[in-house]
Amino acid sequence: MTAVILATACAIVYGTADFCGGLATRRSRVLSVVALSQIAGFALVLAMMPVLPGAASEAALGWGLGAGAAGAAGLVLFYRALAAGVMSVVAPTTAVTSAALPVLFGLVSGERPAVVQVVGVVLALLSVLLVSRSPSAEQPSSPASIAMALAAGAGFGGFFILLAQAPDGSGLWPLVGARLASISLVVLLAVVTRRTLKPGGGALGIIALAGVLDMAANVLYLLAEQQGLLSLVAVLVSLYPASTLVLARYVLGERLQAIQMAGVAFALGAVALIAVAS
Repeated sequence: MTAVILATACAIVYGTADFCGGLATRRSRVLSVVALSQIAGFALVLAMMPVLPGAASEAALGWGLGAGAAGAAGLVLFYRALAAGVMSVVAPTTAVTSAALPVLFGLVSGERPAVVQVVGVVLALLSVLLVSRSPSAEQPSSPASIAMALAAGAGFGGFFILLAQAPDGSGLWPLVGARLASISLVVLLAVVTRRTLKPGGGALGIIALAGVLDMAANVLYLLAEQQGLLSLVAVLVSLYPASTLVLARYVLGERLQAIQMAGVAFALGAVALIAVAS
């Protein structure tokens, strides 16, 4: 039950971080938001090191570096896919891929959830598909954009899988490695593409908040996967788009499609089914 609570809290915090990041991108360039939010998150994890101490090791940092590289690559590919394809196809393709990979990895690794939990996992994957749907003009999505969406989902799923491989007792060191890798890659990309990382006017605060919340969610994920099965924890965490939608509805007054509202309802049902057998 502890893992379910932590993973659900992680999804809520991730969704809130994405909501803040979305607001920030209305005022600043995407690359600036990504880089500066990552730096803010790095500051938070360094501040939390005394609170959640662990043993530094090459394995902890190595798995973290791999996770950070996978996550950063996924983010870049996701934005490229959005630019090249139809959002209502790209977003759910990426979301379901990122949720399904850790589930498959966990099952292949020998995890055996209860039958009712498997039903919850299926419901959760369907929820991710529904809440990620975005209204757009009916037009075909190019094979290249779909391939990038799949690759982006693999990057996000790889982040969860690789982070979970860090040795027990590593504390927050895997997240230190992850942030070092992601910040380095994003800054390198900015240099290569000659993009400025200067934030837009009045955007620094919301960017910092997005980064802090994102790192807080990462910490919750680490704690959750130490308490439960990766195949269950990762799929609960993948429900984060539901909280983003709820915030958009009640903070910004955006209208939700019926299909997205159904997705939120399925997300609640998935949490209940997975929790009942935990």
